Amino acid sequence: MKKRAFTLIELLVVIAIIAILMAILMPSLKLAKDQAYGVICMSNIRSLLQAWYMYQDENDGVMVCGHCPRDAAFKDKKLYPDGLWVEPPQDVARNYTGDSNPSLEDEIRGIERGQLIRWTKNVGIYRCPADRRKRDPAQSTYRTYSVAGGMNGEENYGFTHRGIRKYTEIKGPATKYVFVEESEPRGWNMGSWEVNPTGDTWVDPLAIWHNKRSCLGWADIHAEKHRWLDRRTIEMADKQQFGQTHPNNPDLKFMQTGFMLK
Repeated sequence: MKKRAFTLIELLVVIAIIAILMAILMPSLKLAKDQAYGVICMSNIRSLLQAWYMYQDENDGVMVCGHCPRDAAFKDKKLYPDGLWVEPPQDVARNYTGDSNPSLEDEIRGIERGQLIRWTKNVGIYRCPADRRKRDPAQSTYRTYSVAGGMNGEENYGFTHRGIRKYTEIKGPATKYVFVEESEPRGWNMGSWEVNPTGDTWVDPLAIWHNKRSCLGWADIHAEKHRWLDRRTIEMADKQQFGQTHPNNPDLKFMQTGFMLK
């Protein structure tokens, strides 16, 4: 019996149907992937929050230092008696290597020598899987999360000295954030995450990896995925811009309200 083969037109029709199905499915697959990354990111932050809380529980209520110094002074115990939640990038001999774009190995080494690793165990939770910078040769940053400056961060170590040092000083833990997703252009997330407490000007940029949303970790040990409302906030994050002035930006007001100061 003679077998009938597909005609060219039939093959083109099949290819067209497959292309249409792919066009329909791809956005759904991307959304599912984004949602999965968001779930992992939230889990990471909850694990960091638990370690952050356990540290203060074993240290008379003193919170781990949320600052990550951008120089070799990180080794000075007089300057940082509480220990750093993560140390800056460094080589095997503990020499600071963060002046230029450090290697992932140096940054991971700093994380492993931070105070919270005793409880977190896994450096993987310090990075959101949606953080694209690890794949950028010009900015191969590993750590996604930063501590808010008011939570024993830069506010207590050379910024403006308005921050708090003890957990019992936190007013309304459910309304004050500790961990923020940050994306800055200096090769790694230096210092802590800062925002001006009043006015219309940001200090540090955010990282917005989750479909116009970012994950935040709060002092009552809960995490949430927050949706940003102002296009200027998203543009600031995309371009990794410092010190942007945004009058009447609801996102800026939200972050100012949740920033812990005395």
